Amino acid sequence: MLNSDDFTKEVGQRLRSIRLAHKLSQRELAKKVGVTNGTISLIESGKMNTSVSALKRVLEGIPIGLSEFFSYEPERSEKIFFSAEELTEIGKGRISYKQVGSNLFGHNLQMIHEIYEPGGDTGRVMLSHEGEEVGIVLEGRLEVTVGDQRKLLGPGDAYMFESTQPHRFKATGPDRCVVVSACTPPSF
Repeated sequence: MLNSDDFTKEVGQRLRSIRLAHKLSQRELAKKVGVTNGTISLIESGKMNTSVSALKRVLEGIPIGLSEFFSYEPERSEKIFFSAEELTEIGKGRISYKQVGSNLFGHNLQMIHEIYEPGGDTGRVMLSHEGEEVGIVLEGRLEVTVGDQRKLLGPGDAYMFESTQPHRFKATGPDRCVVVSACTPPSF
């Protein structure tokens, strides 16, 4: 029998798995149902215990019913190696986020190969969610803002911070920017 914390974590993992199976970002789902993407992130990370009525509202954006949601049995991927073509695209527009693994159900880490086209950024609204992020710039220039700190990073430079701090990323300069990043727990 699951305790309350385990149940909350399982609901979050299940929601994330179903959302990704329907190819929706946290932002897209949040917009569809009229909540913040931070709310979706908190539910998925198991940091927010949601009511049945709130969960039902979120599921309407997929759309999937409660019975189908609770009967869904995502499988943890046991795949170890991934070719470049097997990385899962979870970004859009001027930013490509290629995630290692398509199904992160049961995993605590998310690894992403990021490509920002010149001027590409994560938006005016600062991101904030549970967890930690770390990344290293491989090519180009990336402006990273965390709270009231801002730094322009180049090849070989890196960042690491608590994701609850408001943050955003922006490619600067005429060339694309390539970053390899990781976050825990998975937050996209």
